[in-house]
Amino acid sequence: MSAPASLSAGRTNSLVIRLPEGVDFALPLAGPLSRFYALAIDVAVYYAICSLLGKVLVVFGLVSPDLANASMLIAYFVVPMAYGIACEWLWRGQTLGKRLLRLRVMDATGLRLRFSQVMMRNLLRAVDVLPGFYLVGGVVCLLSRRGQRLGDLAAGTVVVRLPDERLPDVAALGLHFKFNSLSENHVLAARLRQRVPPAVAAVALRALLRREQLDPEPRVEIFRELAAQLKAIVPYPDEVVADLSDEAYVRNVVGIVFQPSGLASPAKRAIVAPSP
Repeated sequence: MSAPASLSAGRTNSLVIRLPEGVDFALPLAGPLSRFYALAIDVAVYYAICSLLGKVLVVFGLVSPDLANASMLIAYFVVPMAYGIACEWLWRGQTLGKRLLRLRVMDATGLRLRFSQVMMRNLLRAVDVLPGFYLVGGVVCLLSRRGQRLGDLAAGTVVVRLPDERLPDVAALGLHFKFNSLSENHVLAARLRQRVPPAVAAVALRALLRREQLDPEPRVEIFRELAAQLKAIVPYPDEVVADLSDEAYVRNVVGIVFQPSGLASPAKRAIVAPSP
């Protein structure tokens, strides 16, 4: 897995994720400018929400102006955090600003983004914004090796830029079985598309594309490790997978994850097929 972020290490433009077997790939990191534009959009959303809340709280002003003012101050503090937590969790690492700018928050090691990480990075937004205009967060982002603000460093997250390339046609690449026993169970197939992390899906695809270049022993070990990870994410009944080799299992999973019915999965839009 990739090393923890460091403020003293040289800056990089890519998040490189490596499995123990030596298979790795890179995702482009979001730059400060694109993150600023995304933040500007989100700030506009904050103020729109607070403005609507202000109109609702007018009724409190008729009774107690102090109560209305206090409520608005609390709203300006709570709304950005609640908005960020809700959007990044429900939209898998994206707010409205990030979605429009094609950015996404993800785990720094390529694993599935956890709710605790989303919570941590948004709660620490209160520190990043100090003393105003995100000065602390901006400085730390510029100094951080992977462009992380304090919230990202504490949560173990990074912000990546989603490439414009379309997902690969696995049928054209010769990776699609005419009969895929895993796809017969529509419920488990849908879970695969939803739950397989982008990093694992990309590594599996890359391993399949380069399988003929691997020596027999490393090839067996790589697909054994990948199959074990995928089986842990979405377990299939033993009778379904008993006759499948590890490589065939990975190949079937890739066929499901990247098939046309799975293109709507937002997590897979972060993946770019590496060159064979």
